[in-house]
Amino acid sequence: MRPLTSEDPRTVGPYRTLVRLGAGGMGVVYLARSAGGALAAVKVIRAEHAADPGFRARFRREAEAAARVTGPWLVPVLGTDTEAREPWLATAFVPGPSLGEVVRTGGALPTATVRALGSRLAEALVAVHHAGLVHRDVKPGNVLLALDGPRLIDFGIARHESATALTATGAVIGTPGFLSPEHASARAPGPPSDVFSLGCVLAYAATGRGPFGSGGGAGVLFRTIHEEAELTGVPPGLVPLISACLAKEPADRPTASGVRETLAAGEEDPGDPREYPGRPGAPDPRESPRTAPAPWRMPAGLPALIADRSAAALALPDPGPGPEPERPSAAPAPAAGPSRRSRRGLLTAGAVLLAGGPTMAWLALREHGATAGGPPAGSARTPTHTIGLHADLSGPGRATGLAHQRGMRLAMADHNAREDKPFRLALRTEDDAGDPATALRTAGRLAADPAVVAVVGPTGHELREELVARYGAARLALVVVAAGTSTVESGTGLHHCVTRPLDQALTPGLISYLAHTRPAERILLVEDTADSGLGGHLGRGFRNAFPATATLMRQRLARGGSGFAAAARKAVSGRADAVVFAGGTASRAALLATALADEAFTGTRVGAGPALGPAFLREAGAAAEGWVFAEPYADPTALASARAFTAAHRGRFGVPPATWAAEAYDAVGLIARATGTTGASGELRRGIGQRLVRTEHRGIVRPLAFHATTRLVRYENGIYLYRIENGRPRFLGPYREV
Repeated sequence: MRPLTSEDPRTVGPYRTLVRLGAGGMGVVYLARSAGGALAAVKVIRAEHAADPGFRARFRREAEAAARVTGPWLVPVLGTDTEAREPWLATAFVPGPSLGEVVRTGGALPTATVRALGSRLAEALVAVHHAGLVHRDVKPGNVLLALDGPRLIDFGIARHESATALTATGAVIGTPGFLSPEHASARAPGPPSDVFSLGCVLAYAATGRGPFGSGGGAGVLFRTIHEEAELTGVPPGLVPLISACLAKEPADRPTASGVRETLAAGEEDPGDPREYPGRPGAPDPRESPRTAPAPWRMPAGLPALIADRSAAALALPDPGPGPEPERPSAAPAPAAGPSRRSRRGLLTAGAVLLAGGPTMAWLALREHGATAGGPPAGSARTPTHTIGLHADLSGPGRATGLAHQRGMRLAMADHNAREDKPFRLALRTEDDAGDPATALRTAGRLAADPAVVAVVGPTGHELREELVARYGAARLALVVVAAGTSTVESGTGLHHCVTRPLDQALTPGLISYLAHTRPAERILLVEDTADSGLGGHLGRGFRNAFPATATLMRQRLARGGSGFAAAARKAVSGRADAVVFAGGTASRAALLATALADEAFTGTRVGAGPALGPAFLREAGAAAEGWVFAEPYADPTALASARAFTAAHRGRFGVPPATWAAEAYDAVGLIARATGTTGASGELRRGIGQRLVRTEHRGIVRPLAFHATTRLVRYENGIYLYRIENGRPRFLGPYREV
């Protein structure tokens, strides 16, 4: 749940909006309350999309389909208005997590739970198919887990089998990894396509991974069409059924009713899939008594999670006339008092957060003129420029994405509060969920918005060449804050810059520590060949730049778990007073730390940032104590220059700033400074991109300046050292000052 922004509606039909639940390509989903007090998930289409007849027709079809399909494992529709300026559809709300969320956090589900899950989802598809519809996006994110069973949600791309597609010819709508071969080939999917997707979902629930791998969407689609599914780890009793669902030819798959009956009956070996109930020539399950579904067995921790989310929803205050616009640099306004009206029983048991897939959110920060020190956004006297944030807010890197978002919001609030500002800043956020294919579409949406003058991001660890090229084609400046690796050739991509040293450039911090802070005479360089990229860079950096007064010994680690004990023995027998781990894998750094502790090595131990991950602290335990790591980010809570920022962050968000929040704050300042020195507004995009690497900005973390040829930041005072103390990294400061 996220607070409403200044641009969100306070009423939708008979509903009063409370918070945002999420967003998608067409609109936003709100948690709302009816006049009678019932909670609902209300999906609203943005006016700019609704103005397109194709979009409106698609939403009308969605609303009609959702209202027509009923069943215990589907979402009841409470109301809709498809002809409103911003069409909307309301469904019952249940605060259950998605199957994807449960598996990501808790791992694969027990066999009995997978069987019960599959029988209920198959029953939901039976209802969909009997209505003459095809869901077309059965995936873990569209399966909500409630106390009494799952719910299949989101008919955003469901359509009649015989309907003409509203999408462009050859377009594929759906989620790679859960699409059927015919759907992935841009052929019209029918009911067997949903059965294939159901098989993918069951394999995912049983193993914690998709049957056609992960990675880029194109690779997953290729494997879906041409390669057999990887079912290693699927319980033997489920392999025949899931294999049948994943048959390449639609005619070879069982029907949804056949899957339902097989799972409900608890058959361990269903035999020839062509003999399943529901297959052509087999008895119609509707003509014989249905087998009762297996008992629903909730995953561990699900009741507590649902209880917490229920409490959060019930604790929301009754909606008033609308919240005041946000003031990121100040403490939050007091929360509204509790309602006198009881809200017990208002959470209906019907389903769902309709927010599946990539999230798009508009966060326009438009403070009052009295607070911001100027007229409202969009006034003739003070123009407004929008900075885009390209972030992962719902995938594996969502913590980093959220840190970027919070830091940028505070920076924009501080900029807009200035009395002498020549322009105001607004923020538009796009979520790529950490998926490379989605990231390209995300870049396309930001590039297509003429109001966006620059973009911060993406927030993932790798900066990809094709993404830089997409922004470069639009002449849109890209400021990269967090990426530690890059596939972009130095000197290319003339509209982007990286504000941190890449991982391979962290070596000077370690060399300085061993040469000046803790001088070492005999150093063992442990080069990890399992990480030939970063390990090779760090190793070469030490060999090429190490002081001639010291003796440098080398030990190579082969792939696998052997060799760590030998490295530790060499450190002791070679009388090394320091060990350097040249690699970027936290678990392998932990193995080396443990081996050194076993050999009672007491000298200095150092490594580069990527090796300092949760796995290092968890797996090394006490052996991690005293290790020193070079990192490209600072701890703003320890910087006097970031004291006001830290206080504002605590006041606004209730927590200290996370990693990269302060650097994202400085990225906004850099863009604002480059914007202020750029000429005519018609050339603003191109001008900002050209000026970024010529601009110096004194940020709250450190000064930002760039090499004009490589567009990389000057690393002086941009490398920081941390030492593990009491099981946690403690900030020591810039490497030159330690």
